Amino acid sequence: MAINSNHPFEEIDGVRCAVVEKNCSPARVEFLKSLLEYNRYTVVVIPSPPPKAAPAPPKAEGDTTEAPPPPPPPVTFTLAVTENEFNVTNAIYGRLLYSKDGHVVTMKYWKQLEEVSNDAKPYFAKTWR
Repeated sequence: MAINSNHPFEEIDGVRCAVVEKNCSPARVEFLKSLLEYNRYTVVVIPSPPPKAAPAPPKAEGDTTEAPPPPPPPVTFTLAVTENEFNVTNAIYGRLLYSKDGHVVTMKYWKQLEEVSNDAKPYFAKTWR
């Protein structure tokens, strides 16, 4: 159990791991796994448990129609690294991660909002004169 929600960890297959992200899509897992392995972290990926199903609404009297089956839960994964001290926020803002093209990983690159990590541009903007 984590001291706070910013540094979660779990035991996965008998190994204590720092959780990087939960409920990741397969494409997101591939992106993060390649980035973290490039930075020499050992990555562990496990399927996320399906979300708990909500109870069905009560039927009205005389209603004989059957409710449609619920859609299947999306396939998601939990991604973790075996280094317990790893913290995503500290790694990004501490400029500890590098992309494959040699740039420092920014938050926008981590969230896949930018194709190329633009580490020369600050992540904050001056709003006063």
